[in-house]
Amino acid sequence: MSLRIRKDDEVIVLAGNYKGMKGKVLRVFPDRQRAIVEGVNYIQRHTPPNPRNREGGIVKREGTIHMSNLALYCSNCDKGVRFKTVVEKDDKKRVCVHCGETL
Repeated sequence: MSLRIRKDDEVIVLAGNYKGMKGKVLRVFPDRQRAIVEGVNYIQRHTPPNPRNREGGIVKREGTIHMSNLALYCSNCDKGVRFKTVVEKDDKKRVCVHCGETL
């Protein structure tokens, strides 16, 4: 299955506790249909002391969020939008359905 959201895309969260937050996609997990978005869905990991991190403790980092709860963000429309794929001279571009801007 091809995913519509890729790494380094600007997205907005559509549902959940972080609804309305914008961020950049840091990593995509296509097999699980999940993504890590910068600044969204923070989780706390309890890490034991180890050679790299001598102290250990509680570490906050971003958790995954399901792709169905994300939409590409269009800065021109200032909202999450659908897009269409346009092919121009062997070059694929994603274009906003509402305003026609290249995403």
